[in-house]
Parts: sequence; C-alpha cells; structure tokens
Amino acid sequence: MYPETTPETVRPDTGMSDAEATAEARRIIADAYRPAPEVPTSYRDTSPLPAYGDTPPVLQPDHRIVPAWAAGTAVAGIGVGAACVGVGCGVWLACQGFAAVSLTSVLFVTLPIAAVAAVVAAVGSALRSVKAAHAEHHHHYTGPVRQENTTTHTRGVFARTTNR
Repeated sequence: MYPETTPETVRPDTGMSDAEATAEARRIIADAYRPAPEVPTSYRDTSPLPAYGDTPPVLQPDHRIVPAWAAGTAVAGIGVGAACVGVGCGVWLACQGFAAVSLTSVLFVTLPIAAVAAVVAAVGSALRSVKAAHAEHHHHYTGPVRQENTTTHTRGVFARTTNR
C-alpha cells in the first residue's frame, strides 16, 4: 500500500461539515441535471437564389436496375460453368475407374450417355415447339372492346427486337 493513501495519514480535521457537504452535493446534482447548451446541428440558408448563374444542386435518384439480358447472361454463365465442372468431374472419375482400359473402351462406355442426353434434348425441343404451335386463344368480352395485336420478333446476336 502507498503511504499517502493509508487511513493513518489522513488528517481528521480536513473533512467537511454537514452543511458544506449538503451544499456541495446540491451543486453536483444541479450540474448533473442542468440542460446541455443548445448547439446548432444544421443550418438552412433561406436567402433567395439568384435568377441566373450557378444553379443549385438537383437530386438525381439512382436507380441501378440490371437489364434482363445481363441477368440472363449471368445466370446462363453460372449454369454452364457448373455443368462443365460436374461433367468434367464425372468424366475424370469414370476415367480413373477405367485407367487400365484402352481409349476405345472408355469411348464405348461414354458414348451411350451422350446419345441418351442428345435424345432427351431432342424430345424436349420437340415438345416445346409442339406447345408453341398451339397458340389459339379465346377471349369473351361484354361491352365495347378495342383489341390490338402486337407481333414481336427478336433476332441477332445482340437481340434486336422489332414490334409490329
């Protein structure tokens, strides 16, 4: 222990009287509950703007919407990448199992898988075109109706769309 903080070194005649302690306590409590001085946190200039010269800043909303073609390209890229990794891993695992076999026998095993995939893709394409060919719609209206038919054609690598 330090000698200046021990109870023996504190002088008994240095204490406050009860009246002094009460006054000091009231002062401390009054300082604690005194409202803080008001400091301005913002300023608005209300002077009129000049009729000519520098224009004031204008709010320009930022709407960053991803175009549909960009989102589609990103999704397609992720899907193709995942498919390539999966197929590559599958071929590697199959080739590890057939390491003692010749290249001809590996092709003999993997070609039927590719043929089945091609047949499934062809059947899916045929079903999609059959569904697209049947495009008969029946609309029943009561009252005056104005009907406009718009034909959309999208062609080209950069997707040029023509509406008629």
